[in-house]
Amino acid sequence: MKLLTAVAALGLIAAPAFAEGDPDKGEKGFKKCKSCHMVASDSGDIIIKGGKTGPNLWGVTGRTAGTYDGYKYGKDMVAAGEQGLVWDAESFTAYTADPKGFLREYLDNPKAKSKMSFRLKKGAEDIYAFLAMHGPADAVEDEAEATTEETKSN
Repeated sequence: MKLLTAVAALGLIAAPAFAEGDPDKGEKGFKKCKSCHMVASDSGDIIIKGGKTGPNLWGVTGRTAGTYDGYKYGKDMVAAGEQGLVWDAESFTAYTADPKGFLREYLDNPKAKSKMSFRLKKGAEDIYAFLAMHGPADAVEDEAEATTEETKSN
């Protein structure tokens, strides 16, 4: 019995720290983000109209931190990207929970700063799942699907 309990406990420890989020909940949760961020495709299609205080979050999933063209990032966010920070579900969730604290730990710099002052207490994994649906890779996939459908109909 003790062995089963130990195996079960190890299974919980080994489970991913961040479960896959719910994009529908994330779309609703993005309302907290849109005062500073928008989601607009490279071609200019507006997915979510929002502010421009923060960078456009189109294609943020898998993007190197501090690299969205046309946005002036703080030096610490650029440094994090230069040190290899790429936005995945885990880093996105940790950053949005405590932006300054995350950068300080990531950069091992107690004076690191973030322009983002808002802390997202919950729902970041859902927002990440929503944002993962909106990016250049999805646009290429949609275009490829349309071409495939067009070819089939001919």
